[in-house]
Amino acid sequence: MIERIQIGRLPIDAVDLPGTLTAIEELVGARAGGTVFTPNVDHIVMGERDQRFREAYGRVSLSLVDGTPVLWAARLLGHALPEKVSGSDLVLPLMERAAARGWRVFLLGGAPGCAETAAARLAEQFPGITIVGTDAPRIDLGSPLEERRAVARRVAAVRPDLVLVAFGAPKQEIFCDETLDLFRPAVLVCVGAGIDFLAGVVRRSPVWMSRWGLEWLYRLAHEPRRLAGRYLLRDPEFLLILLRQVAAKRRG
Repeated sequence: MIERIQIGRLPIDAVDLPGTLTAIEELVGARAGGTVFTPNVDHIVMGERDQRFREAYGRVSLSLVDGTPVLWAARLLGHALPEKVSGSDLVLPLMERAAARGWRVFLLGGAPGCAETAAARLAEQFPGITIVGTDAPRIDLGSPLEERRAVARRVAAVRPDLVLVAFGAPKQEIFCDETLDLFRPAVLVCVGAGIDFLAGVVRRSPVWMSRWGLEWLYRLAHEPRRLAGRYLLRDPEFLLILLRQVAAKRRG
């Protein structure tokens, strides 16, 4: 059984990449559906403020540490998580497993046109893969729920086993949580910018920057207008959350 810890108000599972692939395969095989999220620093901060986001995490099937700072934070709290498993790191190994197992895959989200490009690239890299559809709908959490459920019904109609969901947080996590009943037995895996990475529209940071917890700096340098508020104004709250948890642990 996978150990589950908590940082801030969000759960995180202590599992490495091979264990993640096995866990997702078990979810697919169980035919009961499920959600896979990848909490990072920004998610933990949002978990303090957004009740719907927090509740979605409360029902998550598998929660993977995304980001070296969260890995370090867990170790500071006495939890030795085995490794970082971001949504983007997971995509290609998971698609290789999908091709080998004959799973039906749907790509949902990403920038316009990216899902189609990503699907073509996956088909070239994994000749046996079955991509049953792509879509990049506009998701608005402030709109009536029925609009998002209509999206889920369209995707579910082609009977996917696995859906990669790339709307960005908190949209993707809340969307998956509130529509999972329509998607079952499909497993929904939130991959953030993973579809855009596959399509080659967005570049990932160098490996050494990711290893040293500097992936955020790379992304900020390339998308300052979109990410400055997140990285410079909101996410520093993570340190306060961590310090409170460290102090509570020492008192306990």
